[in-house]
Amino acid sequence: MTSFILFGSFFLFLLLSVPIAISLGLALVITALYSPNLTLTFLSQSMVTSTDNFALMAVPFFILAGEIMGKGGISSRLFDLANVFVGRYTGGFAMAAILTSMFFAAISGSGPATVAAIGGMLIPAMVAQGYDKRFATSVIVAAGSLGIIIPPSIPLVLYGVSGSQSIGDLFIGGIIPGIFLGLIMMVYAYFHSKKKGYSGTGEKISIRKVIHAMNEAKWSILIPVIILGGIYGGIFTPTEAAVVAVVYATIISLLVYREMSFKEFPAAVREAALNSVVILVIIGIANAFGTVLSMERIPQVVAEGFLSITQNEVMLLILIVILLLVIGLFMDTSAAVIIFTPILLPMAIELGVNPIHFGIVMIVALAVGFITPPLGVNLFVGSSISGLSVPVLAKAVMPFFFVLLIGLIIIVLVPQLTLLLL
Repeated sequence: MTSFILFGSFFLFLLLSVPIAISLGLALVITALYSPNLTLTFLSQSMVTSTDNFALMAVPFFILAGEIMGKGGISSRLFDLANVFVGRYTGGFAMAAILTSMFFAAISGSGPATVAAIGGMLIPAMVAQGYDKRFATSVIVAAGSLGIIIPPSIPLVLYGVSGSQSIGDLFIGGIIPGIFLGLIMMVYAYFHSKKKGYSGTGEKISIRKVIHAMNEAKWSILIPVIILGGIYGGIFTPTEAAVVAVVYATIISLLVYREMSFKEFPAAVREAALNSVVILVIIGIANAFGTVLSMERIPQVVAEGFLSITQNEVMLLILIVILLLVIGLFMDTSAAVIIFTPILLPMAIELGVNPIHFGIVMIVALAVGFITPPLGVNLFVGSSISGLSVPVLAKAVMPFFFVLLIGLIIIVLVPQLTLLLL
């Protein structure tokens, strides 16, 4: 009965369009008032203690770094570099946009931040080059989902904390799958552009142009090198790397590129603080929610249900992927990671699935939710930039949805894509 009240009230609040974090909190309060085993004091303590974690400090700092980089002229220089290499081919602008998103994903750790930083600049530019606005926007919206796969990634940090896994190993595991997904999106963009007649610049690659673009973008390119190199070289932890990213991005944006003024800096801090508060509130409430689930033995029941269907590792992963794709339709990625990692990870480990591989599969599956309504955050960001309605944009992005789905299936079937660098 306690489980019925917990989930029943949660989904009722979701149907009433109450924000997910508030829905979780209200469901916990109602359950605590009913259950003799729960008290409001216990729930409050669970919320506070769950966020008292050193590794979680990486979240607000990576968000702040992404905000500073988005406003500091970094994205334009990354695009110029990408365009030098692929701009001459059919659909070159679209492929360069995806490649730029991959670069920026290795900086920001956020899907919506990637869409906002790249889309504001490239969607108008692609339309000016003759691209259909719907396709141009869908390219940016879909590529933005790579922001939580290619390290550093905020959801990977949350998975590492929730599942007691190495965040450094998760970052390494996300490199090849993230690049792989970006490349297959570029392949689709090429063939679609060929069909629609979106030509490239036709300009040959010259050493002079490559050197000039790399020189302009060198400070931007160094960001992921410093962050990931420092982590894997044992110089600093992922949390410390987030602070390094903030300091480096601030220096580059204010003093080197000078595209962000000192007056604009407080606005970036304010925006990052607001986004961080939302995520940390979700983390606190979702952890308390997970504690109640454990008390009610929900993870064990779910595991027994899945294992009664199949004992095959691949089939289990496919069932979990289907579940996560459905969850991604309605639930914020951060909340989904915090709630479902303690439920699904032990079951996967029991069948011999590598926890790092499982984490990447989980994040990629939830990343698809960024481009699927009704919750698809990237859709709303892309809509606000382009002026297209969300239903129109959701329809336009469907081919990329299937491309990501094919990529996800390949990642599930070929764990070496995740584990090769470990």
